Amino acid sequence: MVWASYGVATVYVTADAVDKGKKAAAEHGDGAGKTARVAVAVVDTFVWQALASVAIPGFTINRVCAASLYMLGRTTRWPLPVRKWTTTAIGLTTIPFIIKPIDR
Repeated sequence: MVWASYGVATVYVTADAVDKGKKAAAEHGDGAGKTARVAVAVVDTFVWQALASVAIPGFTINRVCAASLYMLGRTTRWPLPVRKWTTTAIGLTTIPFIIKPIDR
């Protein structure tokens, strides 16, 4: 499911970049430098959206989950499946807390 969510996020990022490219193309008509402006709009949107929607949240949640699984293993005697599900819940719980810092 994790890889599927990355796929969905990548499709979203790509679609947003294409949309921004179309808007830049329409805005600049047939003027000089149109290709460069469209390319900048697409690349800029793709890079920043990929960082904000996929890379930074994915890395952050992954590290929180890894740390929580490690800590649960050191501090509890819970069976591994319980620790893994708890780790998943902790990772999902972090999402609301990382949104604002990433958006800034």
